[in-house]
Amino acid sequence: MTSVLCLNVAYYEYRAGQRELHCVFVDLEKAYDRVPREELWYCMRKSGVAEKYVRVVQDMYERSRTVVRCAVGQTQEFKVEVGLHQGSALSPFLFAIVMDQLSEEVRQESPWTMMFADDIVICSESREQVGENLERWRFALERRGMKVSRSKTEYMCVNERQGSGTVRLQGEEVKKLGVVISICTLSKNIYNVPLKSA
Repeated sequence: MTSVLCLNVAYYEYRAGQRELHCVFVDLEKAYDRVPREELWYCMRKSGVAEKYVRVVQDMYERSRTVVRCAVGQTQEFKVEVGLHQGSALSPFLFAIVMDQLSEEVRQESPWTMMFADDIVICSESREQVGENLERWRFALERRGMKVSRSKTEYMCVNERQGSGTVRLQGEEVKKLGVVISICTLSKNIYNVPLKSA
């Protein structure tokens, strides 16, 4: 919720000040399903999780198997060797540990970088900088097994002065949001929070 508030404050401050604010809303493809197990163990240890708890989680994931149910029945049981358990109360916590470690070298303080579960918002005062930051995030995540969605990642600019600008991800144009919707409806009094420049 703090990240949503920060983004809302930034949006209104830049809008009122007639300054450009460029934001890329990054979506990760099948985020929970793509977490490599070895990466999970590494991130847990790097985050300072006691070894006995790392082993407990490893035991939970060892020899995990599943079936898929559909209208005509269910599939044969098969091994699941990558990703977090669907529906587990522990999975969001484990995913947060992984994302914290994977983004350590590229993450900036809020409001320039904000994470909401498997969605990331990257902001900058220039289109070029937000594009460079997007590429750095893509590289940091994809080299460790995650995948940035090319179809669901979107770009938005507040107070755009040059109307036809785009942001690219590996040469592919990022979809531009045509309509800006207020993120949350809060009292105008909260918008007096000053922001530091990037």
